[in-house]
Amino acid sequence: MKSKLTILLFLFNIFTVNIALSAETKKQKSNFRANFRRIAFEVSSTEVKNAELYVDNPNSELSSDSKNMIKGVFDFVLEYEQPNWQWNNSLFMEYGRTELKPVDDERTTNEDADKILLSTDYNRKLWHLNFQNADAGPFAGLAYQTEFTKNNDAPRMKVARGKLGLKLFNGDFLQELYAAGVGEYDFTYSGDEITKTAYEIGFRAEKPISDQVKFQLEGYFRDYVSFSGYVATDLRYELSLIGRMDVKIYKQFSLAPYISYFQGKARGVDKEGANFLIGLSFAYSDLFNL
Repeated sequence: MKSKLTILLFLFNIFTVNIALSAETKKQKSNFRANFRRIAFEVSSTEVKNAELYVDNPNSELSSDSKNMIKGVFDFVLEYEQPNWQWNNSLFMEYGRTELKPVDDERTTNEDADKILLSTDYNRKLWHLNFQNADAGPFAGLAYQTEFTKNNDAPRMKVARGKLGLKLFNGDFLQELYAAGVGEYDFTYSGDEITKTAYEIGFRAEKPISDQVKFQLEGYFRDYVSFSGYVATDLRYELSLIGRMDVKIYKQFSLAPYISYFQGKARGVDKEGANFLIGLSFAYSDLFNL
């Protein structure tokens, strides 16, 4: 429980160091916008040479298998904003496969990233804050999450999710910071539908370093507090963090080295699982006034 509280405090305070920074003038935007946050092609690789000579070596950096991963990402939001509220409709998709080249064995491919998330969020502007020059107020959201293909012998994920909470948004650096109660209806397993409740906090931020370089960080922590039934593969909690250093190379195209970390613990196992990845992203992003 102590570790979870530490994570919560970390996420809520990660960008409060910007309080002392002066606010920058926001880019003039219309009320109706098409925001292509990221259309990206991402590659990560670990290459080990002469691994067959170090099979019995205790140094895992020399004896590990080589791994290559290719992933595509599409992150789009249709934004409609009025003086007192904002309504966002988004589509996020990613798919990636990992190629494993074990020593003295055949190559295999594994699905490493597979997500389709369709969501809608209504954000009410009750307060305007000097901190980050941001709006704040209650919000409500609905989402449906699934996959392109099922993972090995597991069924294809199908989850409907609702959120209700408070959000800070439209900040100069901190685009989004929220805390919410979550209700889920999980019908991944046919005939074994599960309803769940959880609490969640999350954030999304950008920090310009120069005209051509900006640092991006986003993440969330979701902790499930109740289940209507028992399924061993259901996660008790999820933690996701992604950091990128976005460098423009031509107009709206950029290269971005990135780090991502995901951690979760299933109900039917004693230890948590984690995925740590370092890679390079080639991306397009732009904001269109409609």
